[in-house]
Amino acid sequence: MDNKDSEAEIHPLKTEDVKPQENHENSVERRIVSKQSSRLSRLSRWRTAAFFISLFLCLIIVFAFSFIIPCPERPVSERTWFRNYDNAVAYQFLAIEDANEDKVQDVIFAFKASNSSSSFNRSCLDEGLPSPCAFVAAVSGTNGRALWERPAAEAIEWMECGIQQLGCLVVGKPVSLTAVDLRTGEVRWRQSSDFGTNYTVLTPVSVIPDVDSDGVQDLIIFIATGDKIKTFIHSGKNGKQIGSTGSLSVDGTAHYVRLNLGSSSYFLFYTENSVYAYSLKDLYSAATGMEIKLPSLEQDPQWEKIIDRTTHRLSLLSSGDIRHLAKIPGRLRENILVVSSEMATLINTRNLQTLWTLNVSRVVSEPLLGYYKPDVLGIVLESEIGPNRKKVMIVESGSGVVQWDLKLNSRAESPAPATLSTADHRSTFLIWGEYQAPGNETRSRAPLQKLYLFHPSYTNVLLELRNSTDQIIAFDATLFERSRHACYVLLRGPQPSEEPGSVSLMKRKLKEDVSESRVIWLSQVAVDSKQYVRDRLYRMRFHSR
Repeated sequence: MDNKDSEAEIHPLKTEDVKPQENHENSVERRIVSKQSSRLSRLSRWRTAAFFISLFLCLIIVFAFSFIIPCPERPVSERTWFRNYDNAVAYQFLAIEDANEDKVQDVIFAFKASNSSSSFNRSCLDEGLPSPCAFVAAVSGTNGRALWERPAAEAIEWMECGIQQLGCLVVGKPVSLTAVDLRTGEVRWRQSSDFGTNYTVLTPVSVIPDVDSDGVQDLIIFIATGDKIKTFIHSGKNGKQIGSTGSLSVDGTAHYVRLNLGSSSYFLFYTENSVYAYSLKDLYSAATGMEIKLPSLEQDPQWEKIIDRTTHRLSLLSSGDIRHLAKIPGRLRENILVVSSEMATLINTRNLQTLWTLNVSRVVSEPLLGYYKPDVLGIVLESEIGPNRKKVMIVESGSGVVQWDLKLNSRAESPAPATLSTADHRSTFLIWGEYQAPGNETRSRAPLQKLYLFHPSYTNVLLELRNSTDQIIAFDATLFERSRHACYVLLRGPQPSEEPGSVSLMKRKLKEDVSESRVIWLSQVAVDSKQYVRDRLYRMRFHSR
């Protein structure tokens, strides 16, 4: 302190010069800080404005989607609907497809009458056909409203829908091929063909790769006449025949099944005593006289060694008295189930060795696939065990073990069973017949037609859903929406060989029948109450595999 005082006394003007300098520096610093704070203030205001503008835009978008832009309406499906046609007969064809693209399955069927329903008021003369004629109709799966009705042919030999790039194919009598658009019902093309006399169309019609390079898959049709099978290949784009007619020799009334072996396709024609195998490449070459190189027309080397090159017979599969041939999915490729009058045999298609055999007599319907155990494929077989009696069996496809069986009274014209996949990776089984408790069987009257539901979660329970006295022409069960809305469809009325009458098409939601069903105990052990069983099966969820 003494030093500072003495220095101030010696240099009195120096301190006076320092103070203005310090004041000047402080003012400069304040101006810099003021400028920085003003910049930060402006930046903060811009950030605040940007935040509120973004928030405002988000609110506008939310408001628009909530109130202004309508959400797509989900179709409300009626639980049950009917559609009736008077003075008509029904064909035994029933297809389930989404015709109007509303993500709900629709029903396509065929009937014969002089005119369509009042919804369209179309007549046979509109298509240049004599009256009465065969109509193809599509009905909405949501409410039973007719989507379209189209006169297609004088009579129908076979109809198949869901063919990609084509829609529905109608094989008519006299011989004609008609492609009908699935969405509009308009005729895409119509072609006449000469199948000869006294012929039978082997069904189903097969779709094959595009062999004429017009960008549309083609069709192969097999016609049986006596001990010959004629092969016709038609363009999927315009219906014209490709090449000439091929001919195959067999030893009796034939049926066929198509087998996919990796990149190879084989057609197995079977009669009562023999099985014949032809590759798609062989059939194409026979019909056109040309060789074509397509990946899907390759031949399987192992099968080519086994097939007799002269007769095309598969000797290992010829077990005699063959009733059915069916494809069964395997781990790597499809296997073959051969059903004879006394036995069912599963054949490995890799080496044609027998995987298992099962004693079964006189199978009365096509083998059906379902799941008794979670994700373990099973086969449903119905066999005749006496007059108006049948036995229903669920067989494990991998081992041939019978997992469940049931004996029922049954009519000869009883509909085939159906399955629906459930969310627990099993299946619901729908079976027609008449159950009578052991010891109470009566054979004096014709069996009733009753629809039963069975689910493997209750191995000793049947639900009786419906008792139908009408003649059932066709029956099917499906999920009308993805993984939901399980329904069954009934087509009832007179057939083409009978006098015209009332034809009825009905869709019914499965849950409606479950809630009103009659619970039948297959054994004396009742683990739960009847109402608990109904409620649990009513809450059962389904799954689209």
